[in-house]
Amino acid sequence: MDIVLTGTGSPLPDANRAGPSTLIKVDNCHVLVDAGRGVVMRMAGAGSLPIFLRAVLLTHLHSDHICDLNDVITTHWVMSQGNATLPIYGPPGTQEFVERQMHALEADIGYRIEHHDALTNGPQVDIFELSSGYQFELDQLSVTTAATEHAPVKPTLGYRIEHGEVAAAIVGDTLPCQGVDELARHADAYVQTVVRSDLVSLSPNSMLLDILDYHSDLEQAAQTAARANVKRLVLTHMVPAPSEDQYSEWIAIAQEHFDGEIVIGADLTTVSL
Repeated sequence: MDIVLTGTGSPLPDANRAGPSTLIKVDNCHVLVDAGRGVVMRMAGAGSLPIFLRAVLLTHLHSDHICDLNDVITTHWVMSQGNATLPIYGPPGTQEFVERQMHALEADIGYRIEHHDALTNGPQVDIFELSSGYQFELDQLSVTTAATEHAPVKPTLGYRIEHGEVAAAIVGDTLPCQGVDELARHADAYVQTVVRSDLVSLSPNSMLLDILDYHSDLEQAAQTAARANVKRLVLTHMVPAPSEDQYSEWIAIAQEHFDGEIVIGADLTTVSL
């Protein structure tokens, strides 16, 4: 299993970091978790494309995690020449969101159908709205959901993806909670969005300070990793985004609470399990 950080950014625009997304690759089975800005370009950089996707999994409906889902859907449709269906899994509200995306793309869909004989229908998607504790299979992958805590965004989900004896937990934006502990327990990799509360708290911007209410900070993520006995803590969606020469500082802070492997990096950082 390869875990590719196809977007390590946040709502703050960053020329070097795409919006939040993570790609899981096991042989020919590719699964995308979230679809932030620039995700299709990062997928190409990871040796994947929407046409290769077995499914898209959404953790929640915050714009920075879903704003390029329309690009994933459109590119999948055009590349498959309308002959493939894209499964999209997410929390309640996903059906309505995708339907609205289809409505927003209505003119473009019509133009393409009129211009290309192969595209006789619009994009084909299957939507599955999930609750906590739901389990399903994606080819050789087993996926389990659990509720996370990102209020006032409700509901939110994290995912545990297993292949044989290997497990990865990808939990999105959340505070530490029971659901995260369940997903991450004994995982080979735990992918967590993090903020540096010590740095963010220095900001005079009250809206930036608000993010401390519903994101795990670096210390909390490391404590969760230790409590869940994971092998690797993988940091993403880092606020404020560190430069490469600051990675060692972030790792040192996490190491005060967790003695396993800590992975931090730019877009396309890959963890092989």
